[in-house]
Amino acid sequence: MKSATSFSRSGLSDWIIQRVSAVILAVYFVVIIGWLMCAGEVSYTAWHDFMTNSAMRIFSLLALLSLAAHAWIGLWTVTTDYLTVRQMGPKASFIRVFAQIGMGLVVFVYVVWGIMILWGN
Repeated sequence: MKSATSFSRSGLSDWIIQRVSAVILAVYFVVIIGWLMCAGEVSYTAWHDFMTNSAMRIFSLLALLSLAAHAWIGLWTVTTDYLTVRQMGPKASFIRVFAQIGMGLVVFVYVVWGIMILWGN
């Protein structure tokens, strides 16, 4: 049965999305660290030029969306595994949905904020 708050159609899809997003985030981290190590003395201008390059902006947006998907799946899994009726009583469903809505709003705000930072002036 599909939950109204799940990210995809099945656990396998969630598992694949989480693994792919983890790889994207790892590669992004390596690129950033690699640039910092090779750039020598990092100035604001050098960092600005690196991060405002179109390819880096697109890669940063991909990393941001990967982080959002990865976080949502992880948090959804934790809430569905640990906020259960057996552990928390009859109000567990309300608490779980409330927690998931709150986390969803936070993830959404971070994505919008990140897009504004990446593509703003």
